[in-house]
Order: sequence, then structure tokens, then C-alpha cells
Amino acid sequence: MSISVFQDPLLSGLFGDPDVAAAFAAARTVERYNQVEIALTRGAEASGLVPKAAADAICAMLADFTPDMAALAAGTMKDGLPLPAYAAAIKAAAGDNARYVHLGSTSQDIMDTALALTLVEINNIFDARLVEIVARLQTLAKAHGRRVIMGRTRMQAALSITVADRIREWQLPLERQRDRLVRLRPRIEIVQFGGPVGTRRGWNGNGDAIATHMAGTLGLSDPGASWHTARDGLGVYAGWLAQISAALGKIGEDVALMAQQGIGEIRLAGGGGSSAMAHKKNPIDGELLVTLARFNAAQLGGFAQSLMHEQERSGASWALEWMILPQMCAACGASLLTATRLLSAIEQMGASEGTILDGAT
Repeated sequence: MSISVFQDPLLSGLFGDPDVAAAFAAARTVERYNQVEIALTRGAEASGLVPKAAADAICAMLADFTPDMAALAAGTMKDGLPLPAYAAAIKAAAGDNARYVHLGSTSQDIMDTALALTLVEINNIFDARLVEIVARLQTLAKAHGRRVIMGRTRMQAALSITVADRIREWQLPLERQRDRLVRLRPRIEIVQFGGPVGTRRGWNGNGDAIATHMAGTLGLSDPGASWHTARDGLGVYAGWLAQISAALGKIGEDVALMAQQGIGEIRLAGGGGSSAMAHKKNPIDGELLVTLARFNAAQLGGFAQSLMHEQERSGASWALEWMILPQMCAACGASLLTATRLLSAIEQMGASEGTILDGAT
């Protein structure tokens, strides 16, 4: 077993999300560093700090720049992050224009802005998947919604309900979380620009203008100040990831219980087999949704620890964020893929159409 189930060659078919993995891949991250440096160069040019000819040459170089990844890894061992080695590499590639490269910026400006670009890609993926899941739930409600199942409280038989009643409990939290994502995105899809200590001083008083120009170039928002130590937006986002996984975990747990032998309130295509008991048909995807929900709930506490960045920059808290946030995104992405697959496998819900019974049963 590998260190991460999300990329283990045996387990990634269960836990993996190729789209999220690609978004966080090292080569893709470096491409985003290039994008951010291009935007910085153009912003400095617009403020009169870089001659046009130099800016054109730097941006042309960055458009095709591929660093020595082994050298970046070695630099990370020495500096605690890859940007110093990366900045040295692009300065060397810029030749006579080196003095205009990475102009007055700091490592965190580039890395955090690259993260924001990654989250734009991730959020587009997640939003599209949420739309598809809600549509599948609506289709199931239309096909099976009038059928009767037993409502259960504290896992005991209570009163009869319709399939539509249960699907509504699955669907509404997802719709609320999608609306929440729309409101959340402007808080996290933002440019990071503050310079060495996050004040935006320097650049001959053009710090704010450069940040605004960068944001426009990259399709991000400018929050008006650096967020080197103000990670509250990412904290809310981590909570959102856990909420999505929890809402989908609820669906998975309900389906697994409905599929129990002797209850049989749902029929699923496929299902997992047992190496010892041929009669079993395990609700693997339902169980997986519960597992992923619990994983992200556990990660949320760790991410809360990463929110405390001392003074003007933290090494420890920032590195903890690198460890946890991509994994939470991977788990959320896997939850969305798994839920889509599970809902597609539902062949029937409920036993028959009929009137809801009054009184306890």
C-alpha cells in the first residue's frame, strides 16, 4: 500500500480522482507559477517598472519554461519551499533581463496565487459534478418517488414515507452547498500579492495597481491586501469540502442500510463480491462514501491547526496546509465521483406505489 490511497496503484481506482490529481500535479503547479510570473511582469510593465521589450522577452521565455524538477526538489530541501530555486532558474533563463524577473515579489505571492488558480479549476469540476448529481436525484425521484418505504428514526421502524421524501433529504443539502460555493469562490479565488512582509509597499507605490492588474490577467479577484497570514477563506473552504463529503456520506449510508438483506428497499446493479461468501452483494460505493466523509471530517481538525500563521509568515502552518488541503480536495472529488456512480446503479427504490400509512407501525 502506498502512503496515499488517492494515488496507490491498487487503491486509486476506488479512492482516486484523476481530474483532481491532474490539477495538483507538480508539472501543472509549475505551469501556474509561470502564469503568475507572467502576470506579475505585465503588471509591473503597466506600472512603468519594466520596459516593454524586457517584459515581452520575459513573458515569451516563461510561456515555454520548464525547470529542472530535480533541482527544484533539491532547492526545497534547502529552503523549505520550491520557489527560491524556481525564481533563480527563471532569472537565469531571462539573461540580461533577470533584474526585472520576480520583481519585488515573495515566494508566497507566487505559490498562493498558483493555489488560487488550482482552486478555480477544482471548483469548476466540483460544481459540474454537483449539477449532475442533483439531476440524477431528480430523475430518481420522478421514477420512484411515489413508492413507499419505511421511515426510520434511530434506525428503528417509525412511519411510512415515500421515496421522494428520502431523496429530498439527500438533495436539499447538496443544493444548499452548491449555492454556498457560489458565494465562497470570490473569497478564495484571489490573487496573493504583498511582497516580503505582506504590506504591498515597494514597487514605487504601485503595489495595489500591480495586484489589480495581475488579478485581471489571471481571472482572479484582488482582495485589496495580502492574505499571507489570513487563511480564513481557506478555512471556510475546507469546511465546505467536509460538508460536501458529509452530505454524500449520508446518501451512501442510507443506501447501504436500505440494501441490507431482509430490508431490500433498494436494488442496485453490480455490487461487490466476497472471496468467501458467494451469496453476498456488498454496497461498496455506499460504504466508500461513508469512509470519505469520515476522512474529510478528520482532516478538518488538522486544517484548523494550519490557520494560525504567526506574525507575517509561517513556515510550519503553511506546510501543514500543503499536506492537508489537496487530500481534502481529493476526498471530496472521489465522493462526488462515487455518488454519481452509486446513483447511476440504482435500479429500483421502494416496493410499490401507494398511500402513506398513518400511525406507528
